[in-house]
Amino acid sequence: QVQLVESGGGLVQSGGSLTLSCVASGFGLANYAIGWFRQAPGKQREGVSCSSAVDDNTFYADSVKGRFTIFRDNAKKTVYLQMNSLKPEDTAVYYCAAKLLLATTQARRYDYWGQGTQVTVSS
Repeated sequence: QVQLVESGGGLVQSGGSLTLSCVASGFGLANYAIGWFRQAPGKQREGVSCSSAVDDNTFYADSVKGRFTIFRDNAKKTVYLQMNSLKPEDTAVYYCAAKLLLATTQARRYDYWGQGTQVTVSS
């Protein structure tokens, strides 16, 4: 059974840090691209960061560039999103998603999704 489970969300003050984890089961993470997406209340889901499987290319949305880092540990079947210098506008439910090989920011192209983890940044 394919499953993605996110964890690491919580409440943090502006300027603080959190590290989100996405644990994959039921498939080989090494062959899959992972994307992190977020959705704030009343807003569309947006791509935050993604990592390809074949060449480990990474992408960051302009809004998080320089503050967030995506990295993976294929042996642990885990992809992380290190979030530093958090801002209130980063508040959202964060989801990880998986698709074969190449990453994309288009959410509709991902095959598997986690249940999400809430990140709340207070001002």
